[in-house]
Parts: sequence; C-alpha cells; structure tokens
Amino acid sequence: MDIPLQTEVAKAALFSSDHHTGMSVETLKQAFFDNLFFVQGKPVALATKYDYYMALAYLVRDRMLDRWNGTAESYTKNRSRTVCYLSAEFLMGPHLGNNLINMGIYDQVRQAMEELGLDFEELLDQEVEPGLGNGGLGRLAACYLDSLATLEVASLGYGIRYEFGIFEQELGNGWQVERTDKWLRYGNPWEIVRPEWALEVKFGGHTQPYHDEWGHYRVSWVPEKEVLGIPYDTPILGYQVNTANTLRLWKAEAIESFDFESFNQGNYYGAVEEKVSSENLTKVLYPNDETGAGQQLRLQQQFFLVSCSLQDMFRILAGQDIPLEQFHEKFAIQLNDTHPALAAVELMRLLVDEHHLEWSWAWEITQKSLAYTNHTLMPEALEKWPVDLFGRLLPRHLEIIYEINARFLDLVRMRFPQDAARLERMSLIDERGESYVRMANLACVSSNKINGVAELHSELLQQTVLKDFYELFPEKFCHITNGVTPRRWIALSNPRLTKAVTERIGSGWLKNLEEMQQLEQLAGDASFQEEWREIKQSVKRDLIERIHQQYRVLIDPASLFDVQVKRIHEYKRQHLNALHIVTLYSQLKQNPQMEITPRTFIFAGKAAPGYHMAKLMIKLITSVGRMINQDPDLRNQMRVIFLPNYNVTNSQRIYPASDLSEQISTAGTEASGTGNMKFAMNGALTIGTLDGANVEIRDTVGADNFFWFGMTADEVNKLKFKGYHPRDYYQANPQLKDAIDLIASGHFSQGDTSLFQPLLDKLLHHDPFMLLADYQSYIDCQQRVSQAYRDQNRWTEMSILNSVRMGRFSSDRSIQEYCDSIWKVTPSPVQLGEYIQMDGPLGVNEKRCGKTRS
Repeated sequence: MDIPLQTEVAKAALFSSDHHTGMSVETLKQAFFDNLFFVQGKPVALATKYDYYMALAYLVRDRMLDRWNGTAESYTKNRSRTVCYLSAEFLMGPHLGNNLINMGIYDQVRQAMEELGLDFEELLDQEVEPGLGNGGLGRLAACYLDSLATLEVASLGYGIRYEFGIFEQELGNGWQVERTDKWLRYGNPWEIVRPEWALEVKFGGHTQPYHDEWGHYRVSWVPEKEVLGIPYDTPILGYQVNTANTLRLWKAEAIESFDFESFNQGNYYGAVEEKVSSENLTKVLYPNDETGAGQQLRLQQQFFLVSCSLQDMFRILAGQDIPLEQFHEKFAIQLNDTHPALAAVELMRLLVDEHHLEWSWAWEITQKSLAYTNHTLMPEALEKWPVDLFGRLLPRHLEIIYEINARFLDLVRMRFPQDAARLERMSLIDERGESYVRMANLACVSSNKINGVAELHSELLQQTVLKDFYELFPEKFCHITNGVTPRRWIALSNPRLTKAVTERIGSGWLKNLEEMQQLEQLAGDASFQEEWREIKQSVKRDLIERIHQQYRVLIDPASLFDVQVKRIHEYKRQHLNALHIVTLYSQLKQNPQMEITPRTFIFAGKAAPGYHMAKLMIKLITSVGRMINQDPDLRNQMRVIFLPNYNVTNSQRIYPASDLSEQISTAGTEASGTGNMKFAMNGALTIGTLDGANVEIRDTVGADNFFWFGMTADEVNKLKFKGYHPRDYYQANPQLKDAIDLIASGHFSQGDTSLFQPLLDKLLHHDPFMLLADYQSYIDCQQRVSQAYRDQNRWTEMSILNSVRMGRFSSDRSIQEYCDSIWKVTPSPVQLGEYIQMDGPLGVNEKRCGKTRS
C-alpha cells in the first residue's frame, strides 16, 4: 500500500513521554505505529484495514484508561453511592467514533490518520458493533450509560457478554435469512477481562434445612451444577468530563474446563462436556424459548446475570469496608424490564442464607435497593416461568418466592378483605392451569419504585396491566419519559448538522440540548433554511450512494424519504405502511397522469426468528418493492427499499437522511419508542398515532408540526368493547378493498395467491391491532404530508422546529429525573492526577489491590 505510513516508521521508534496519554497529532501518529507493531504484531507491508482500525482503537483506549482508573479510584476512595443498571441487553453500537467525540479528540485523530494517508471514515467502518440487544430496550440502556457518565453519576452497567449477539439479517428472495452474528471473531479492543473477579453461580440440586450454632433455622442450597462468571469490563466515557464508568458483562465458563481422566480413557467429548455445557449459557442472545430446553436456557441466563452482578456488589461492599446493613445506601439497582427481576430473590438468598440476616431486615434492604422499569402494556409480554422448571433449576429461590408471596398476600387480604379475584391476580404464582411464576408481579412487590417510560404508558399501566399494584402501592408509581443521547444521535450521526448548530450557538447544546431552542428564531430565516435543506440533501445523497451499491436502484434525493425502521412486529404496523404503498401504486396504475409527491419508502428491521407473521410482513414489503422498482412507469414517482441488517451502525446513516418518520403503532401498544426521538432530533417530521412518547413529542414540537392520524387509546378500547369487525371496514371502503384484493390476487407474488393469505386472513378476520379501522385516517394523513412537502419553505421550517424543540428528549434529562426521583444520587465528579510512570516499588495497599475497584 503506497501511503506515507512507510516513511513514518522510523519516527515511531522515538517513544515520547506522553505516548499513552498525549493528544498532539504527532504523538497520536507515533502511538498508532507502536500499536500496529507491538499490539497487532504487523509491519505496514502486511497490515490490513482491520489492523489499522485495531491500532487506532487501542490508541484511543490508552487515552481512556487515565480517566477509567481515576474514576474507579475516586469512587472507591469516596465510597460513592452507585447506580447498578441491570439489563439483558446493551446495544452499544460502535465505540470508536463515540469515544472520540466524548474525549474531544475527534478532529485531532482524523487529522493524524489523514496525514498518514488513511481514510478516516473507512477506519470507522471497520468496527464490528456488538450485537448485544434486540432493539429499543438495549439501545435505551446504552444511551442511559452515556448520560450517567456525562452527568458524573457513579454507575455500573451489568449485562451478559453473549458470544453471538442478535443475528445478522440477509434477504434471500425477499425473505429474512438469519446468519450468526460473530461479533467477537476478530477480538474486542474495548474490553478488559477481569478473571481475578470470577464468581461461582449455582443451578439445580436441592435444599437442606438446618439449625445454626445459635439454634436459628437456616437453609442450605446444595447445587447440582456450578459455573464461573467471568467479568469483561468496557469503559463508558462521559462527554467532556473526567468520568469513565464501567459496563461489566459476564461470560460463563466451566469451573473445570477439561477432564483429563476422561480424555485418557478415550472419552474425548466427555473431557470437554462441562466446558461446552457451561459456555452455552452465554452463547446466544435470547435463545428460542418455544422448546423446554430453550426456556431453561433463558431462565439460566437471567439468573446468571443477577447472581454474578449481586455477588460483585457484595465484593465491592466488602472491599470498601461498608457494613452489609448499608447495602441499599451504597447501591441503587435498576431493573430494566422483568429480565433481571430475579435479583430480588437472589438478593434475599444472599442476605438470609449466606449472610444470616433476619428476614424482615433483609426484605427491607431488598426493597430499598431495587426499582423496576416496565416496558410493555401487553399482558402476554409479561414474563412468567413454569413452576416445575423454576423449582428444578432454582429450588431455593422457589422456596423464597413462596415465602415472599405468602407474606405479600396477607398484606393484600388486610387491604382488600374478601377479594379472592384480586388475590389471584396479584399472586406471584399464577395457578390457573399449569402453575407459573409471574416476574412482573415479583418486580412490583420487591421494588421501591415502578416507572413507566412515557406519560401515556404510565397512565395506562396504572389503569390496566398493573392496576391492582397501583391501587395497593400508589406511592411506588412514577413516570420518566425515555430519552436518547445527542452525542451519538446528532454529533456522531449528523456532523454537518452539528457543525451548523455549533457555529451559531457554541457546543454547550451537546450537554444541554434545551439550548438548541435558541435557533427557533431562525426557523423562518431564508438563508438558514437553505443551509438546513442542503445539509439534509447531503446526508440523503450519502445514503443513496450506499443503497445504490446494494440495490442498483436510482433514487432521487429530492424525493420525500418516508422511513419506518424498527423491529418488525404486527403492533408496529409495517403492513399498514405497505397498504398505503399498494394503494398509491394502484392509483398510479389506474391513472398514470395523477400527480403525486415523489417518495422513497425505506424500511429496515429484524423479525424474531420464530415469528412467522413478521417474516411474512418483510416478504410483502420486499415483494411490493420489487414490482414497483422494476416498473418503468413509476421510475420518477416511487421507490421501495428494505435495508437488511438494521443495527446501530446503519441507523446512524438513516435517521439524518429521513424526511418523514413513521410512528404508526396502534394507540395504547407502544410503551414509548426512542426512534421517534432520533428522527425528530435530525429534522424528520412525524406521522404517527397518539401512542407512547408520540403524544409528548407532538405537544413539544407543536401540533402544526406533527402529522397525527388514527384512534386514541381510549377510542381503541371503546371499539374493542363495542365489538370490532374488521371485515366491515374492508367491505365499506373500496380503496382498502382494492389494495387487499390486489395483494390477494398474487399480483406481488408472481401469481401465488396463497403466499400472503395468512396475513390477509388475520387482518380480515381478527386484526388485533386495528389496521383496517385506522386505514382511511392514515391515507388521508399521508395526503396532507404530500401537500406539505410541496411547500419546501414551510416543510423546512417545520423540520427546524422539530429538531430545535427536542431538548427534553435527551437521555440526560431522563437520567437526571431517575437520579432525583428514584435513585436519590448526586454527581461524583472525578479529579484526575498526572499520570506518572514509576521506577521504584509500587507501594500498593495489598488489601485494596484487585478487590475493590468498581
């Protein structure tokens, strides 16, 4: 490769004193070479683009370590109250660009790489993002970690280091095809393994009651199996602060990974059986739970996460010489949905069985430590586990749940005497038919706070799925609307917009997004509008170039980019969007002279591997797209694109390029949504129902700058109560009937009339998410969108107002509300000393070494 790298090799041999911490361009270049040679073990002549990326990643990580170590030392010294965020998912996205922005060295590093003749953007593209989440839940957790560090709040994120994350999605003949997500195949430069902090986790076996030396009744758990939990730590930098918190992910390993005796006897599989069995625990994110084995693995994963994390907290507590009775004063534990709800039972087991606290004292500590965030309004989505499975896998925990339940139901009886139906609904055990452990009920009983994630969501929780618990514990309930970090979703994703904003109001808005409202006065300014439009056109052209490489489809950047990107699910109603496209297509074919606003419809999202109806929705979209994209009559009017393998990397390219954000779930089904916020921050206008955070976004940006359609949640419930008959809407609406009949005829499926019949039958006979009831309102609203887009001055003004009024949807605001209302924590600013390379003895306090770092 003929680049200046060759001529710089000699300079790299000169090791500067600030080699690991220096920020000058020259020092960065020298450090890059050192990592390429000594870490990657490659001379320039043999180095690949990925080697260059790794050398750069280690260069950046070196400069993070001063803050990371300083933060841990500060928290240890000050015994800082610590937020522990437990989540089954952390969809972090690529680390490199985000770390450069938060450290404030993005421009220096870009310059250093370009002076070496390297394409900086190409280096960023080399990073394989960790696929450790399925969608909004994991991405929210990642945004919250960013904000916790930026607000200088002591925190630990606890999750699982899945060897294979969410699958990579490809398209085969228009169908979703799942490929293994091998995100670790080349290593991960951002993590540091901590084997010295490994912990043992138990499964199965039985319990043995006994009396201790003082005659107290105790229970011992005799497990059938134990595995090791190995922590892998990743630094999480705050923006323009010294704080670098930790994301700690647990990997399962066998306590004894190789049976030498079995091997010598010729039993080669038996020699490694324990290793394989143990490591399967953290192999895959969300194994398919349609089988008994899959259910067991999921339950094992959830317990593995909470047991490792709680034991780690006890390690930190002991290392900092904090009394056990102050556990809840040291740690505020947030349960991100019900996946970590077993934390309540495991904490009780550790306090009562391992540390011999009296039950009521242990329960008080548990309740003061835990808080629960609910993310769903659908009763069927609330987790529950068969009692038989639970008892086999976690026998002691089932006993503890029975005890918690008995005491809790006594409280319910006192508050609501002679109400057997309420007792049945609130019990931690569902005994209708096969018995189940109800995880949401457990989380509600054991937490001191229960929060929804949008105003509407919180209201509906109190009125529906958690109504009984709200009536018993009204003081526990609160609402905190979700938010997203502007560092990733504006600064990193949309550098052109970031530059334009910063030139006018400075860079403070990236820490206080409300400052963007200063630009509201420019919304009608002609020159600012022109600059705004040019930024949007530039990012649209960038996306078009990437689409063209894959699809070879010509797209007009002046067309309206109508975008729906999110997990594929019936309640998110991608098929309502598809019905609009088919309606528009049918109108154009019947009336070729009809004038429309040219549109490029863009979809992206993954369907769960076992969710056939969602996969059929993808097939419908791709089939409609194939027909439209090949029709020469529609070349300048419509394009339909399904972008495969939707992830954080791809979303960073899509949000800034979007004109219209499709947020069209049935009112009362979406908890909050965060994609709606990312679109609006980047200037996309929303077409949406009054669902989730859409309600608050509309109130914030102004009703005139939001395209609302469809029934409200109250109207949905009234129609259900009255009796909903979707076929009546089909028969009464010729336009709707024409669209459905066209699909049923095989027009988009090469004559196969049976392909989409299951989807159409469900719409016509059941339609649980009321597409047909909302169809005409949606079509009418889309016509208003088209009319508005033709007036580019007015559209641009609306776009600007959407973006600059989104300050309250920063995750910094959300986290501040958690700190004030739930966690009761204040900032713990970190002061860094100068890094000094020591020549003599370390003088380490052996008690602290390797034991107390948080």
